[in-house]
Amino acid sequence: MPKWIPKTLELEEIVSGDNAYNTPQYDLLSQEQKSLAHKRYTMIAPILPFVSDDYMRTHLIAKIADKENVTKQTVRKYLCLYLAYQDIGRLVPLKNISKRPLSNDEKNFRWALNRYYYSPLKHTLIGSYTLMLKECYTTPNGQLREGYPPFHRYRYFFNKTKKLQSLYISRDGLSDYQRNHRPLLGDGVQEFAPSIGTGMLDSTILDIYLVNDAGQLVGRPILTTCIDAYTSLCCGYALTWEGGVYSLKSLMENIICDKVEHCKSLGICIEKDEWNCDKLPAILVTDKGREYTSCNFEQLADLGVSIINLPPFRPDLKSRVEQFFNVIQNLFKPHLKAYGVVEPNFQERGVQDYRQNACLTLNELETILVKCILYYNTKRVLDAKQYSQELFSDGVKPFSNEIWNYSLKHPGANLIEVSKEQLTLTMFPRGNGTFTRRGLVFKNLRYVANGFTERFLVGGDCVVAYDPNQTSHIWLYENGEYTKFALIDKRFDNISFQEAKEQVHEEKAFTKTFEEECMQARIALVKDIEAIANVHPKRQGVDASNVRATRRKERIKKRIEG
Repeated sequence: MPKWIPKTLELEEIVSGDNAYNTPQYDLLSQEQKSLAHKRYTMIAPILPFVSDDYMRTHLIAKIADKENVTKQTVRKYLCLYLAYQDIGRLVPLKNISKRPLSNDEKNFRWALNRYYYSPLKHTLIGSYTLMLKECYTTPNGQLREGYPPFHRYRYFFNKTKKLQSLYISRDGLSDYQRNHRPLLGDGVQEFAPSIGTGMLDSTILDIYLVNDAGQLVGRPILTTCIDAYTSLCCGYALTWEGGVYSLKSLMENIICDKVEHCKSLGICIEKDEWNCDKLPAILVTDKGREYTSCNFEQLADLGVSIINLPPFRPDLKSRVEQFFNVIQNLFKPHLKAYGVVEPNFQERGVQDYRQNACLTLNELETILVKCILYYNTKRVLDAKQYSQELFSDGVKPFSNEIWNYSLKHPGANLIEVSKEQLTLTMFPRGNGTFTRRGLVFKNLRYVANGFTERFLVGGDCVVAYDPNQTSHIWLYENGEYTKFALIDKRFDNISFQEAKEQVHEEKAFTKTFEEECMQARIALVKDIEAIANVHPKRQGVDASNVRATRRKERIKKRIEG
């Protein structure tokens, strides 16, 4: 503890030369550190009046240490710091922000962690430590050197320097980090959906096995759907055996169809306001799926549709459609467990083969699915976050179809009215055709339409929309308009382009087998011609006088002989 001594000149020089003493530290502290400094000063304040009284000072130190649940040495340390510097700020040490150079051992720690621990090999911490010792702390004959660092130092360095983001990405990859670990700081659906007209698209394989009409196992169907981000309403769906562009085309046609007539075809009667969606959302939000980045899907921009492609591994930005899949499957799966539903344990050993329970057809499942969608649209109570004060004030029920119908009558609905024919033509794939004198040539087939005589004569390239499954017609696409052309070569009528290509290939292969016979016949013909011509010697000149009279005599002679 400090003692009272006479103040000397020497001491004055030492104290005045101590920059650390003269520099106040309190102003450099953060608010949290200032609070801690005042708390520690409050602890030693009762001792300061008795700092010269050894008995009272010792008694108060013991009493405060017991009261504050700290050691007496800690109280003495705080008291000495304050007495030495006369600054409350000295009771809290400043964080050392200066970076000292790494020692050789720490450099080895960093190297080993980067090479063995932060890697897809996923070595354990003790495993990477062992490999470090082998590489850096062994003699040529494999013996550990003296003074090698213990594991607790290696672990301390790891805990002090680790960054979770680097750890997740280096060991599990960026995609796993984006899906499972990254901070969820986005505004979610509110970024895209200020009103109705923003559709979120996605596909999933349903957890149920189906059979065909003959009772043969087919597999698990694919459900593709479009969910309105503002109301969570299911705008349309497609239940198919294949994904890709085919399911996307079926989805778009279902979105714009009359839902009353569609449900009637499945034996379900509904009112118009239960599923009042027959227009295309003006904004479509998709992920990076192959079908959503295809040219066919991008052609929807011709109708005025804006397409937003989300960055990879951001399911939270299309949470409405992800939630739809969970809700719909949870509605029918508990009641179809003995009918081919796949349980989460289907990959475990000894589990029954769920395919053996399959008995529903695609049409039967579609009927069940539509009933689930109707419940989802009309009776499922929405989360309070989707139910605004305006909707509450106007007495709108918290159901998707009620909010949808309410929003249709107010400004902001962003929907596009499209006919089925226009949508179909827009979704058709496109290719390059050529105008020639023989017609509009596309994929080696010829097409014709009225009013294009000049184009056939001038020639030139063009863009053509076509149905891959039907060669009968193609459509010239110019200036946003489609003009229908009919097939000239009727032998290729009513087949697919692939079948026409195969047919042409077969015909060429068939005729090619006779090329050698044809060439052999031509060679024989040449020999016969030369044999006949060589009977007569070459003449130097021919009598060309009285040709008309000679011709008349020969004509009469031929008639008599004939």
